[in-house]
Parts: sequence; C-alpha cells; structure tokens
Amino acid sequence: MKTRTLGTQGLTVSDLGLGCMGLTNYAYGKADEQESIAVIHRAIELGVTFFDTAEVYGPFTSEQLVGRAIQGRRDRVVIATKFGFDISGSVRWGLNSKPEHVRKVCDESLKRLGTDYIDLFYQHRVDPAVPIEETVGAMAELVQQGKVRYLGLSEASPNTIRRAHAVHPISALQSEYSLWERGSEAQVLPTVRELGIGFVPYSPIGRGFLTGQIKRFEDFAEDDYRRSDPRFQGENFNLNLKLVDRVKQIAQEKNASPSQIALSWLLHQGNDIAPIPGTKRIAYLEENAAAAEIELSREMLDQLNQIAPVGVASGDRYSEKMMNTIDQS
Repeated sequence: MKTRTLGTQGLTVSDLGLGCMGLTNYAYGKADEQESIAVIHRAIELGVTFFDTAEVYGPFTSEQLVGRAIQGRRDRVVIATKFGFDISGSVRWGLNSKPEHVRKVCDESLKRLGTDYIDLFYQHRVDPAVPIEETVGAMAELVQQGKVRYLGLSEASPNTIRRAHAVHPISALQSEYSLWERGSEAQVLPTVRELGIGFVPYSPIGRGFLTGQIKRFEDFAEDDYRRSDPRFQGENFNLNLKLVDRVKQIAQEKNASPSQIALSWLLHQGNDIAPIPGTKRIAYLEENAAAAEIELSREMLDQLNQIAPVGVASGDRYSEKMMNTIDQS
C-alpha cells in the first residue's frame, strides 16, 4: 500500500489506516480477541501502518489489545491514540483536558500500548472549560520529552484549530467524513489545508451503512451502539438505505463493493486525507485495503458527488448528548 504525509512535520502513514475501536467489546457488539489481533497482524502484512485507538474505547481495552498485537512489530506501525474524556467521573462522556490530566493519560496510554512513545496524540474532544492553549501547551511538553511525536485534534472547529496550531504545529485533524457526512467540507477542510494539517476521516463507511450489508435495524445486537444512532432510526434508516442503493449501482459498474467505492471516493479527495475504516473481520479488512488501488474517473466522482451532496444523510450523526461534545466555537 502507498503512503501519504499528514501535516508538515513529517508524519507518514499508509493510504488507509485501521480504526481499532470495535476490536474489543465496545460500541459494535462482541469481538473475539484472537481474531482482532489477527486482523491487526494481517493489516500490517497488507501494508497498513496507521492504527487508531483511544483510552475511552473499552475503556482501556482497545489500547491494551493494540499493545499486545504490535509487540515485535512496533517499528512497522504508526500508533494514534486519544485523551479528553473524564472516564473516572460520574458524568458519562464528561470532558477533561486539563494539563495534569493530559500528562496522566499519556503515561497510562504508554503503559497499555507497551511502548515508550505515541506517534500521534489527539485531543479526542475539545474541553470548553480549558483554554485550548493550555491543553496544547501540555501536549507540546510531551513532544519535548519524547513521549509523543506528533499532535492531533478531533472534532475541533476552525477557530480552535487555529488557536491550537499557533501554540504547537498540529499534524492531523480527525473528524467524521464520508459520502454521507460531508459537513467538514464547508469550513474545517479549507482551514486545515490552509494551515498544512492532514485530515483523518473516521467512520468513512458510515458506521457500516455504506457497506450495503445492513438491511434491518433489528439485526443489530442489543449492545450495538448503532441502536441509538439517529441515522439508524425509523424513517431515517429507510431514507439512508436509498442512498446506499445508489452507491451500490455505481459499485456494480466498477465491479467493486459499495464500501470500496466509499473509501476510494475519500482517497480521491486529496493526498492529505487518510481514512481509518474499522473492522473485526480479516475478509472485510482485505476488501477495504483493496480500495486503495481503485481509480475513479472524473465522471464517476461527479456521479457520487451528485448522489451524496453535503447533508444528504437523513438524521443527526450523533445523539443530542454526544453532539454536545462536538466543538462549535
């Protein structure tokens, strides 16, 4: 697999990464540990170097699994992890980006990952109670200490991105971006490109919707996060299935899967974009990795842009509580 550079500080990653959130029993139903480790090992064999996790996934279990999987392979991978949630607090999804908390989480993440440095350390969500300058200042200290190599933000607004970047260069901005979630195109993408910051789309296959495999809401396990996702509810579900049907038509013309078309479309949006699709199955991993080799004609890209304009997906992308954690400043 080819590589691309995120930011101007030298962070080089594979065209496609691997989102590791679902590799443990978190968000998307049960996962088998040995199979999940096998997925990471196979990804490395395929040339995937970019692995994305976070302390909140589990919590902690995703980082622990990634740490076990990369033993003996550390020099072949780029590990990204995140801080920013107050996991020990009484309020679920409470935020904490105080400098002392940033330092504490970094040390704990290093232990769970079994490494002495983190390649890319993200603020998972912007904490409105802590000036971004203070948070990034603490992150910059970690770079100076050699514990972290590059800095990132997740779901940050243009104003926050600019303020953070003025304290220390930001290498990557992570946000949801896909054929059915294109809100970043209005202001966030232009901002990061102006500043020379790379863009990492999470949920690039629409939380699995754009695979074309999801047919009924009732098929989700009881512990599957998507049961509470507005885009998978009621009439939203039915309307979004129609979008997927149109992507499937284009995929058939290309002799590809809908998910491959969705990933290829993202890769065609610029060499500063590195999507991180997640999967618990080797077969889907191999299918996703093959998307990096798919070329889309200008005509095909135009067709995809027409069937998936900004805001086409029906329903909010998160529940109201989760949307409140998205930086709008």
